[in-house]
Amino acid sequence: MSTHEGTVPAVRTIELSTATIDYSDTGGTGPALLLLHGPLLDHAVWDAVVARLPGLRCVAPTLPLGAHRHPAPRDELTNASLARMVAELMAALDLRDVTLVLNDWGGAQVLVELGLDTRVARLALVACEAFDNVPAGRPGRLLARAARVPGALALQAQLTRLPAVRRRLASAMAARPVPDALLRRWFEPFRDPLVRADLRRFSARFPVPADRDWSAGLGAFTGPALVAWADDDRMMPAEHGPRLARLLPDAELAHVPHAATLVPLDRPDVLAGHLRALVRRAPTDRGGMP
Repeated sequence: MSTHEGTVPAVRTIELSTATIDYSDTGGTGPALLLLHGPLLDHAVWDAVVARLPGLRCVAPTLPLGAHRHPAPRDELTNASLARMVAELMAALDLRDVTLVLNDWGGAQVLVELGLDTRVARLALVACEAFDNVPAGRPGRLLARAARVPGALALQAQLTRLPAVRRRLASAMAARPVPDALLRRWFEPFRDPLVRADLRRFSARFPVPADRDWSAGLGAFTGPALVAWADDDRMMPAEHGPRLARLLPDAELAHVPHAATLVPLDRPDVLAGHLRALVRRAPTDRGGMP
C-alpha cells in the first residue's frame, strides 16, 4: 500500500525475541525508511511526515519507552538493548538499504558502534540526543530523577489526566500546540503499572557519565547522512547539530525554522523534503548486505 498525503498507514504487531511491538507500515516496494521516536511517544509522531512521503516504504515502530501497549519485561531496556531490538526488527521485516531516522531518542546511534548497521544505508539525526546530552535537557533529567524516586512516576502518570499538565509537558518539546487527542494517546499507556515499570527501568539508568562521548562511534558511519536541527529547540543544544555533521563523514546539516524537538509535528513538510533528498543520495558501498 502506498501512502498519499492525509492517509494513515496500517498498524501491525510483531513478536521479537525480547518484546512484542506495534509498528506502522505503509508497505510497498519503495526505498525503506525506519522512523524512531523518543520516550512517552509512539509511532504516531511520524504520521504527518509519512503522509508526505508517497512512494516510500515508511516503517515506524512503537518502542517500549512509556507509550507502548505491550510491556517488555524480557528486555533489559538500555540504549544498547533497544538498538539490538531495532536491528532485529529490520531483519524480521527484511528491510534493506534502510534510511534510519532518529528523533528525540538518540539511542540507535549505538547501532554503528555495535556493528548492527549492515542494513542501514543512510542516517538522519533529527533533533536527537547526542554526546553528553543523555537524557535530553531538563525534561529528560527530571524523568530520570523521578524514575529513581518510589512513587514519583505513578504520581506523574495520574497528573497527566489533567489537560493543563499534558499541555505543559508538550510545550517543552514542541513549538506548536500538540492536539490533545494525541497527548491522551501517548499518556494513557503510561498509567499502566507494567508499562510504567518498563520506562522506570530504562530512565533510571541515566544520566550517562559526564566523560562518556556517547556519539563517538558515529564516525564509522560513512553512508549519506542528514543532521536536521530545530532552531527553537530547548532540549538539544544548538551546537550539537554542527558537531554531529562534522563527525559524520558524509553529512549535510539542515536548520529547521519554527520548530522545537518534535520536528515531525512542528514542521512535517520541511522534514519530509529533507528526507526525500536524503533518500535520493546514492549510498556508499559499506560492505554490508547485498
